[in-house]
Amino acid sequence: MFHTLAVPVIAAPMAGGPSTPELVAAVNEAGGFGFLAAGYITVEQLAEKITRTSELTSKPFGVNLFVPGTRPTADISSYVQQVRSYAEKVGTAPGEPRWDDDNYAAKLELVLALRVPVVSFTFGLPDVDDVHRLKAAGSTIVVTVTTPNEARQAQQIGADVVCVQGSDAGGHRGTFADDGISPGGGELYGTLAAIRLVQNAVDLPVIATGGLVTGADVAAVLAAGAVAAQLGTAFLGCPEAGTNAAQREALAERTRRTALTRAFSGRPARGLVNRFMVEQGPHAPAAYPNVHHLTRPVRASGEVEVMSLWAGTTYPIATAEPAGAIVERIGAELSETINSLAERFRRG
Repeated sequence: MFHTLAVPVIAAPMAGGPSTPELVAAVNEAGGFGFLAAGYITVEQLAEKITRTSELTSKPFGVNLFVPGTRPTADISSYVQQVRSYAEKVGTAPGEPRWDDDNYAAKLELVLALRVPVVSFTFGLPDVDDVHRLKAAGSTIVVTVTTPNEARQAQQIGADVVCVQGSDAGGHRGTFADDGISPGGGELYGTLAAIRLVQNAVDLPVIATGGLVTGADVAAVLAAGAVAAQLGTAFLGCPEAGTNAAQREALAERTRRTALTRAFSGRPARGLVNRFMVEQGPHAPAAYPNVHHLTRPVRASGEVEVMSLWAGTTYPIATAEPAGAIVERIGAELSETINSLAERFRRG
């Protein structure tokens, strides 16, 4: 499926608002491929989004599910108190630091029933039986991986494709297990290095993601062996995206650095640095999704210094164009890069 895209660009699933049916449809109609994000919404909301996307585009699209992890054991009582002080400053109360599975089972049954063409998984692996059921329903299975070992596990359970996430990626790291110590929850690889290491470990098609914004970026990962490039940050400024207004403004300023943090969710994620990240990041426990629920009311305040402003390292070169225009531009830049390289070697 991904080998035949007119433009080998995939709109990443971005939970929390940015991924919309309109964004998916616009990318699809321009020759790329779009994903809906199932994370943090109800089963009913996901069903509505799938239905709406099907109305907007006749082309296949994907849905991404968060695989639930084990209940965290870290003591977060002191962190609750720290977040409470921030909540008071923005006129709200902290949320309940609870564990849940994001209605994973019900969402899985939904994508099965609706025969979604591509189903991707992040934060872990689906059960082998569920993989068989999805394939029987006609779905292609994609698993997000960050290391060669995770890719081997994905191949063992029957994944059709692996989405290899480099350390430059914005938003949550797709690591299967957070070590609770290192900034990224485990060993970090740049996108190109990750592609090469994974290809050496498994015999599966690779989608590359992490810090990819331009056609030259796409050319680089294709040359490294990927079948397509998955872009998230590149689409955050699109009018079709559901990106929060305060985040749009922060992205447009292009002045903040990015960093990995557990401050907002209890799981490593890359975003624009703000006061909450600086002050609370060093104290944040590895306790996802408990910390996510704890900080959610604070983040929803709209105050930029306490929001999770997810973005990849290359966000300053992203543009705020319509999604279709971005896909078309990247396609043109990709062709230009390939032709330029070919001409260089012909002259050489």
